[in-house]
Order: sequence, then C-alpha cells, then structure tokens
Amino acid sequence: MRYIIVLLLIAASFMACRHLLDEDPKDQVFVDNFFQTENDATAAVNSVYAILNATSSAPTFGGVYFSTYWVTMGLCSDEMDNRLPAVDLNELNSFTHKPVNASLYDFWVLAYKGINNANFAIEGIPGIQSTDTYKNQRIGEARFLRAILYFDLTRWFGDVPLVVTQNGELRPPRVPKAQVYAQIIDDLTFAEQNLPESYSAGNGLGRATRGAASGVLAKVYLYNREWQKCVDQCNKVISSGKYGLYQDYAEAFRVPNENGKETLFSIGFGTANNSISFWEAGQFNVRLLPRELKGQIPGVNAQGWQVATQALYDSYNAQDRRREVTLLTRINNQDGTTTTVEPHFQKYWDRVNEPLAGNTEHDFPYLRYADILLMKAEALNELNNGPTSEAYDAINQVRRRARFNGTAELPILPDLQGLSYQSFRDALLSERRWEFAAEGHRWFDLTRFGKLEALVPLAKSGVQPQTFHYLFPVPQTEIDLNQNLLPQNQGY
Repeated sequence: MRYIIVLLLIAASFMACRHLLDEDPKDQVFVDNFFQTENDATAAVNSVYAILNATSSAPTFGGVYFSTYWVTMGLCSDEMDNRLPAVDLNELNSFTHKPVNASLYDFWVLAYKGINNANFAIEGIPGIQSTDTYKNQRIGEARFLRAILYFDLTRWFGDVPLVVTQNGELRPPRVPKAQVYAQIIDDLTFAEQNLPESYSAGNGLGRATRGAASGVLAKVYLYNREWQKCVDQCNKVISSGKYGLYQDYAEAFRVPNENGKETLFSIGFGTANNSISFWEAGQFNVRLLPRELKGQIPGVNAQGWQVATQALYDSYNAQDRRREVTLLTRINNQDGTTTTVEPHFQKYWDRVNEPLAGNTEHDFPYLRYADILLMKAEALNELNNGPTSEAYDAINQVRRRARFNGTAELPILPDLQGLSYQSFRDALLSERRWEFAAEGHRWFDLTRFGKLEALVPLAKSGVQPQTFHYLFPVPQTEIDLNQNLLPQNQGY
C-alpha cells in the first residue's frame, strides 16, 4: 500500500505544476528526503512510465503517447484524415497549424513532465539503500525514458531546452539539436549497458530492456545520419535472438502477444504491469473504428474521429495481408447485409479478445522488430550508395511476411533485387507506409526522406505542405512564459 501511495504522491506533486520548466529550489530537499528504499526508486521511475500512457492533469489530456502523438503524426501526412470537428486537429490535417495549437501544446507539456520526473529519479536513486546493480538498472530505465522523450521533442521542434537536473535554469533556452542528440545518445548508451535483457514473468511487462535501448539508439543514429552505427545497433538486436517477426502480420496486433517477440518497446494500456499502467484502456478503437459499428455491436464506442486516406488504401497490393489487417472498408450487418465505409483503421481491434470494439487494452507499439529490419536496410543503402545483399535480405523479410494471408503464402510482393540507390530508397518509404500505418511513423518518414511536399497533395486535394512544415512551431503559451525559447521556428 505504501508503494502505491508514494507513486501517486509523486505523480500528483509533479503534474500539479503546469509548466515543468519552472524550477523550485525546494525540490532538492524533497529528493534528499524521499529516496530511502528500493520501493522509492521504483515508484519514482514508475512516475515516468505513468506520463507516457495516460496520467494527466488539466489543461492536458491523456499521456504523451495516449493519442495526441500518433494522431498528429497521421494527420500531418498522407496517411490520415480528420473527421472530428476540432480546430487544432483540422489545422494539423490541412497544414495550417500555428503556434497556438492544443495538440502541439499537449505534447510539449507532457513530454517535459516526463523529463522532469525522470530527472527526479536519476538524481535521487543513487542515495537509496541497495546494490549498484539495482540502482543502475532503475537509473537506466529513467534515462531510457528521458531519451525517447527528448528524441521525439527534437524531432518535432528541432532545438529545444535541455533540462537534465532538478535545479537548472529557471527559464532555460533552446539549445542546438546536436547537443540534445549527444545527451540522448549518452542516456541510451548508459541504459543499454545497465538494463536487463528481459524481466521475470509478470514482473516487468512494459519496462525498458537492453534490446529497447539498442533499438532506439539505432533509430537515433539513423536520424543523425550515422549509418554504420545504425547498422551496428540493428545487428545487436537481430543477433540477440530475442526478437523476430510473427509468421502472420495479424499476430503482431493480438492483445495476448503484446510484449512478445516482435515488441522492443511499447506503451502499456491495461495489460502491462499494473504498477506502470494508469489508464484502464487505450483510445485506438474509439478514435479509429467507424461509427457505423455502433448499430451492429451493442455497447461499442466507435467514433471514427480519424480515418485512413483513400490514397493509403489504394497504395496496397489488394492481397497484401497488411491491408486486410490494417484497414476496414466493409461492415457485415446483423441482418446479413453489408455497409461500405471509407477506409478506417482496424489494426488495433482484436476481435477475439475485445469483441465489443470499444476501449482497448492494446499497447501503443513504439518500436517493433520490423522497424529494426527496415532501418538496417535504409542505413546500408545510404552507407553504400546502393542496396547490398544484407539490405535486400532485411527488407525482403518484411515483404515475405506480408505475402502470408493467414494460411498460405501468396505469389505477390516479390523479393526486391537489382534496384538503384534511389529506387531502393523509394521502395523503403513505401514499405514503411504499409507496415507502420497508424503507428505514429508517417510524418517522421516523410520528413526524413524529404517527401512531405510531394506526397501529401497526392492524398489530400488542396493541401500543400511547405518546407517549414518539417518542424512544428514551439507552443506560443510556452514562449509567453519563457522568452528564451525565441526565436520561433522559421515559417511560424
């Protein structure tokens, strides 16, 4: 009971503060007095996990990865259209967003809440009564979580404030992205060295592992254009023997398979260790499934707030297993008739385990093994100015899995071979589109490949992104409180 109370007190005390870049000199007294036992260390680290999924307080809603993150990535791309009458989402969908935008503000504030909690844990844990191994593991978790939050912040906003202590500057300035990346790499390297490969059954679902740190570090090197280091990190994951692709793409999205062999790191909703899951359910099905289901499944709460673009649906081979698993265009009615709907995302709906198709215990898949394979293929293509046999093998593993329709392999999506550097790059971007739809990757991929302006108009008539849309604007509310965040990102 003390453990639960302490955890809630930590979360409440941190999240009551609206602007987490404001520092309080009394914080150090709290740090020194709080950290005594291993339970205190665990509670502090769990308060970071809590902010990832759904613990929140006004004016924000949900957690960092509850819905704002992946919805923003989908709407600001050629993947997703908005059907919810909300100004901030309509602006993101049409690339007319400005510094005053509720979704961008939510992400900024929530990410820094998580970073503040991580700093609290990192500073305090060395003082507890325990072994160095235990303390370094918990610090490794906190540094891993801080790293992914800074990684996403700098990918969204570019230069951002780098706050790594409890008693830093009152109004910290933005620092160059390279400095943020150096801290991210340092955090992930420490985590990789100190996190376990796995946890005992029932005692660590959803917690960061060594493989998670290696995999995220591979992605950081990819974005930093350090191609060989990216390949090396991908090979660490591959050679560990702990990860792999399910034979059937659908199995990657079954609730019982969460934290299975295809998952390097996910954000837990419901099925993760109860100590790090604070929301009863995720919002995938509520947001993504068509409203027409409500008349066919009593009690369902499908709202269809965000839908797939027709261009995404049309881009798949008709027999690609991923289209069937990912997208829903027809509803079988109870009276035997069918209703055709515009493409909706259904990949998070496990019909067997969650037949009511409402709130879901499905985790948010932050990093899957398929991403390791496709990152390796991309890095090898860049490193060698063209695809190597290893690059082909990596991407073709993903394509072969997509040929399996649940019972047999179909004669579609042949193995790639004989491509030029640019043709292979284009093939990779398409493969990522099909593999990771509605998983929060598409805006990142389009900006990394320099294709935002070219591809979005093909899916959204009349929508034309500009070069400055490769970053989001720093929230105006934060600038009003901290003029050191100026200058604003160009174009806003």
